[in-house]
Amino acid sequence: MGEKKKVSQITRRGFIKTSVAAGGVLLASNLVPLAACSTNNGQGEEPGENGGTTNNPSGEAAAVYMLTEISPASLLRIYETLGRSASGKVAVKLSTGEPGGHNFLQPALISDLVRKVNGTIIECNTAYAGGRSNTEAHLKAAADHGFTAIADVDIMDSEGEISLPVKGGKRLTEDIVGSHYTNYDFTVVLSHFKGHAMGGFGGVIKNQSIGVASAAGKAYIHSAGKTRDVSSVWNNLASQDDFLESMAASAQAVADYFGDRILYINVMNNLSIDCDCDSHPHAPEMKDIGILASLDPVALDQACLDLVYAVRPSEGNDNRPLVERIESRHGRHTVEYAEKIGLGSRKYELKELKPQQAV
Repeated sequence: MGEKKKVSQITRRGFIKTSVAAGGVLLASNLVPLAACSTNNGQGEEPGENGGTTNNPSGEAAAVYMLTEISPASLLRIYETLGRSASGKVAVKLSTGEPGGHNFLQPALISDLVRKVNGTIIECNTAYAGGRSNTEAHLKAAADHGFTAIADVDIMDSEGEISLPVKGGKRLTEDIVGSHYTNYDFTVVLSHFKGHAMGGFGGVIKNQSIGVASAAGKAYIHSAGKTRDVSSVWNNLASQDDFLESMAASAQAVADYFGDRILYINVMNNLSIDCDCDSHPHAPEMKDIGILASLDPVALDQACLDLVYAVRPSEGNDNRPLVERIESRHGRHTVEYAEKIGLGSRKYELKELKPQQAV
């Protein structure tokens, strides 16, 4: 497992072009209601269709909490509202951002929360050639972006990888993650919700799947189980739906491993059509929306999607480019399939927290 892997020399732009050729097709919109009518504490577990566990065995609506103010205090408040305390050795999974990019969650925003949980920021190396494809470069990017100033940063596949089982997997039999992941007792999945060139959008499901996977694990997901070789994955890309389903399946493997020792937060700011893995992201054309959190990752990503679709386009707040990005990559299929295999429920109740009065 510690053997050195050959790194693909494809560029990020080449990666995106190949992806679009392999899978993107524009689909008609079919919006889902913004909120359902009942609540769920997100802590029950029973087998999903793929043999994994589900966060919502009763079929009730999951609670999704929202604050419109995006601030360090809001992150702390929404974490505490979830009622699930991060304990033991805590991993905080976020994107440290590709060099050249600037939309990633800023250390000044997240530092209070990371310190509150005494967290270690975790990442894995990328499968495409760039500024984070090896551990030395990745740690430099994390330092340059200010993350090492607020917490320890662990590139989890720096010393190899391990496999988590994908129970009853349709295409994947395992989720290949950084070997350090088993050093942690709890995961805070802290995600920047935005568009993505391959998946249509990126939220907690993508962060928990592609983000936690080692470089070889990323190749395995992108190819839907055909290869783990980062030098050949771009010639073995899966069909679009197979790729999206593989993301959901690998996220389920992480959920199965941590059980109730995981929670999910999406920050909806800098809503570009491009991911933080893009070194030259398109400028956001939408206004920021807020911070959302849940114990159900499917409900959380669904709620964020619904909020994007609900925006009425106006000058300076145009959701159409992001909606087109999601639709052209069939992005909503990720949450549909994730619900099908038991990762969570797309039915939720959105609970907006009132601003706290100044004292």
